[in-house]
Formats: sequence, C-alpha cells, structure tokens
Amino acid sequence: MQVIEKLEEINRRYEELNEELSRPDVISDPAKLKKVAKEQSDLADIVKAYHTLSDILREIDDLEAIIAAGDDPELVEMAREDLPQIKERESDVRQAINILLLPKDPNDDKNTFLEIRAGTGGEEAALFAGDLFRAYCRYAEVRNWRVELMSSSPAAAGGIKEVIALIHGSGAYSRLKFERGVHRVQRVPTTESQGRIHTSAVTVAVLPEADDVEIDIDPKDLKIDVYRSSGPGGQSVNTTDSAVRVTHLPTNLVVTCQDEKSQHKNKAKALKILKARLLDRMEEERNAQISKERKNQVGSGDRSERIRTYNFPQNRVTDHRIGLTLYKLDGVLEGKLDEIIDPLIFHAQTQAIQEGFTQ
Repeated sequence: MQVIEKLEEINRRYEELNEELSRPDVISDPAKLKKVAKEQSDLADIVKAYHTLSDILREIDDLEAIIAAGDDPELVEMAREDLPQIKERESDVRQAINILLLPKDPNDDKNTFLEIRAGTGGEEAALFAGDLFRAYCRYAEVRNWRVELMSSSPAAAGGIKEVIALIHGSGAYSRLKFERGVHRVQRVPTTESQGRIHTSAVTVAVLPEADDVEIDIDPKDLKIDVYRSSGPGGQSVNTTDSAVRVTHLPTNLVVTCQDEKSQHKNKAKALKILKARLLDRMEEERNAQISKERKNQVGSGDRSERIRTYNFPQNRVTDHRIGLTLYKLDGVLEGKLDEIIDPLIFHAQTQAIQEGFTQ
C-alpha cells in the first residue's frame, strides 16, 4: 500500500472514531470510551501530518501549474523560487510520517524496571553503579517520572552492588530501553596514588512492567523463603524475618527483596520484579528468530554488549553503537541524557524505515 493510501485509510478511521466518541452507548461505557479515545489519540499526530502533507502537495500542484502555463513571467519566476522550498518541506513531512507509521513497541508506554549491577572492577564498579543510578533518577525528575525503589544492596566501601527501581511514567520504557547493556567507566580511583586510570563495568537491564494478563504465575511454581534482612558487612537491619526470596521453579529465576520492613510488601515487590523478568525472557525467546542484521541494531537488548564508555579524565562519553562522542560527562551524570538518547532513537527509527518500510 502506498503512503497516501495508507494515510487516507487512517484518516477515515480517525473520523469514524470521532463519530463513535459522540455515541451514547460509547459515552455511557467507561471502558469502551477509554479504548476509543486512546485509539483516536494514537492516530491524531498521523492525521495532522497527513493534512499538512495534503496542503503541501496542493501547493506544489498549483506552483507547477503556474510554471507550466507560463502566462505571467513574474508569477512564473516567483513560483520557480518558491517550489524548491516547498518540496523541501514535503520531504521533511514525509520523513516525519514514515516515523509515525512505524509499528509501535507495545511496551513503550509501560512502567519500567531499571536494574543496575556492579560488574568487573570491584569498589570502583560499585561506586559508578551508584553514580549511574543517581543520573537516571535525575533524568526521571526531568521527565516527571516517579522512581520507586524495589530492592538495593549497598557496597561496604560506598556505592551499590545492585539496585532495582520501578520507573513510573509515560514513555519511560521507550527511552530507557536504549540503556540496556554494559556501561564501561574509566577513571582514577581516589585510592590510586600514581594516577593510573582504572577500568570497570556496570550492567544495566531495562524491563517493561508485566501486566497480570500477560504473565499468569501458578502459585505451585513458586518457592518462597523468608529470612532476616541484613546490610553491608552482614549486620542486621531488621529484627524480624521480613526479607523475602522468591524462586520460580520452572525457570529457576530468583528474586530477593528486603528493603521494606513488611514481609508482605517485600513479597509483592519481588513478584512484580519476577513477572517483569519472565516477560523479558518470553520476548527474548520470541526475538531469537529475528535475523542477525536486525539483532545488531540499536536497542537489541543484549546485556553482554558494551554499549557506552564514560571517561572521567577527558570528561567524555562515547556510545559505541552509533559512534557518538560527547565531552559532557559531568552533564550526563546530572541526568542530561537526552543528547545521547535522542540520537539513539533517531538511528533506530532510520534503520527501521530502511529495513521494513518502502514509500
């Protein structure tokens, strides 16, 4: 189907939805009203772009008609001057439409689990894991997202060994999913007297929150253990057995939560994390059939892949997937991540258009 035909079809559907929103049977049914309103909202930007493109195409036809007629030399000259600019606008709008027509990731609007773990590098890795988590928290503030701490394991010398947070907010997964992978840090540790640069690594996982309808866990498949929570060095945090360890027997996935003083709250958090990991595993298995070329694209989600290097001596951040280098590491650690994430999104969209959409 050609682009214009596709846009006309979407426009007709949009008008149908407008009519549905005024029907008494839809207005009186909250669930149906919400569904119709959401579909209409999802199509609104495409319809707006379609109308803009239609206006531009009419303007191009008018200018070309004036040039072809040649009746008024002055009008012809003006038309010839205006035509290249109008055609450039047409190209920009068509590119925007191509992006709007790309299949939407169904997870993009979901709340998102962010899991950060210190990797190779000992204390330095734990310190940077803490730095990276703070950067994401600041980014969440900028985006008006809410960060809910689910589980954390502080390191004895500072920083964190592991942290899991649930990010609540519109579009959280659509942007944070590009953060999956190995983040490498290069800096001089405070304990290094000779100024040698130390390299360490942190692993980031980003998982969409699973809906209950997507993941239905049989209670018989769960083994739940409770124990007394502890902090760095093994010291007791709570005096009751409030920490919870949940094991999913069919997959052997294990989740532990001990941050809350309530055993029930820790169990609820652990089950939320488990469902997200099960959904992620299902999607990984589904994506295993995708071609090698597509798997190598930005956003493939391979957590073993080194995606980014943070070089403190040079105040440099390099994203290896798209060859982007910024000398703004201090700003990135303050949560100014859009200068990295926006180019990643654009690259992914461009790749998708080239691969799967022919105008």
